[in-house]
Amino acid sequence: MKMTSTSFDFASWPPELSETQLEETTRYATTYALAHGLLYLPQLPIQPPIPSSAIHAPLSLFPTPIPRRLFSLAQQLQNFYNILYARIALDVEFLDKVMGAEEGVGRVDEFTGKLWRGWKEIRDEGVQRPLQLGLFRSDYLLHARENEPLELKQVEFNTISSSFGTLSEQTAKLHRYLHATTGYYDLSPVLKEENFPPNQTTAGLAEGLAAAHKAYGNKSAYILFVVQAGERNVFDQRWLEYALLERHSIHVVRQTFDELMTSASLDSNRVLKLTLPTKSAPIEISTIYFRAGYTPTDYPGTEHYSIRFLLERSKAINCPSIPLQLAGGKKVQEVLTQPGVLETFTKDWNYPGTTSQEFIDILRLSWMPMWGLDQTGERKILSGSEQHLGVQKARDRFSTLVLKPQREGGGNNVYKEAIPEFLDNLLPEERQAWIAMELISPPQGIQGYLIRSGSSSASGDTQHAPVKTEVISELGIFGWALFGFEDGHVDEKEVGWLVRTKGRESNEGGVATGFSVLDSIVLVDE
Repeated sequence: MKMTSTSFDFASWPPELSETQLEETTRYATTYALAHGLLYLPQLPIQPPIPSSAIHAPLSLFPTPIPRRLFSLAQQLQNFYNILYARIALDVEFLDKVMGAEEGVGRVDEFTGKLWRGWKEIRDEGVQRPLQLGLFRSDYLLHARENEPLELKQVEFNTISSSFGTLSEQTAKLHRYLHATTGYYDLSPVLKEENFPPNQTTAGLAEGLAAAHKAYGNKSAYILFVVQAGERNVFDQRWLEYALLERHSIHVVRQTFDELMTSASLDSNRVLKLTLPTKSAPIEISTIYFRAGYTPTDYPGTEHYSIRFLLERSKAINCPSIPLQLAGGKKVQEVLTQPGVLETFTKDWNYPGTTSQEFIDILRLSWMPMWGLDQTGERKILSGSEQHLGVQKARDRFSTLVLKPQREGGGNNVYKEAIPEFLDNLLPEERQAWIAMELISPPQGIQGYLIRSGSSSASGDTQHAPVKTEVISELGIFGWALFGFEDGHVDEKEVGWLVRTKGRESNEGGVATGFSVLDSIVLVDE
């Protein structure tokens, strides 16, 4: 059965490697990764304060084929999304209604409610908000409909801890290296230099942080990275730190919430300062970049929320602020698909070369149908109880759906056959925190050679086991936006991309959670 009208045969990808070629390519790939910082810390019961070993990140031996037309579309969309989510974060009334603890998701989702209530208290104090910075990533899958051209469909939009930008750049370099070294054994005509798109995500993300630092106005201030304890994905963060120092002469300090409890304070002007044992005087913070704080486990006690709210009260530019983090909620993604909602954020759209209606049409075409489980409307009696329309639709269509909560980090969704039992146990008051989304249908038959680092042996070595399996690849586009200026303008830029590839049998897609490997792109024509 012909699934799409594209001339590229996805089902024939990747070219078949002989056993000797596979062994050689794996050796080249893993040694390149180890030599070029494409790394994780090993999985240990407790990470030592001074790391003494590392393993390569999970990776793919071949890049993923992406139609040139859809890659260009994804890059264009990022500029639109940068501005859209900046505007959402500034719309207090909208966020209160959709995500708040009085009438929105925060009523039934404890984590969302705590963040919103802290933000509301800060607003009620009359604290003047500084500029806000977003380092974003919009994630997509290719969508195949029978006898139709491939489409680009958004999975989600990330507003906090949008990771793997720097390691994805290293993965793109890895695939260029494999091409330069082996020519991929002349196995495919699409594997040529001009089909490997450039990826400069590290410089792009650093540029966004540097723009916020410059807008803050104190060259001697530091940028604070708020990180999780025992972080294994530390090299993805360190590459940004090095770029800030080498390209912009900006220093970075890394702190966990626990460390900030003793180091952080605000002076009478709300200037955030950290008192550190390695510094003779407190240091001032210009920008706060959160690589933690997106999951309830980052806040084991009320004091952790208190630190987050202290940072929000400061004059430092938060990346993201609490409202921008709330804007990234799945419920916001669903509400935007409702008639007339997107138009409220685009009525004065003046992006060069694009009218407001064109902007709306392009964005809507990137969305799958979705709805809230709390959706009202017609009801019917099912198993002796009333069912909301949103729940009823999810029951009727469960085999084609994914249910999503207001969570980041991977591993939180409910898929297909697991949905009916989940709905049986979902309390009516919890429905508002969940959305249902039609599953995207990626092209079938595409395979990949995936390599993960093996378990550490007694000698400290790791074992590598390349596996060829049918895969699904997710494209992420990075961008940044600096906003909150008095004249309402948004400084924004699309700055790079990533690809994460997983076995088709896996529903989830996070690299850090162990479901995916890092990948890159080879552009193909239709």
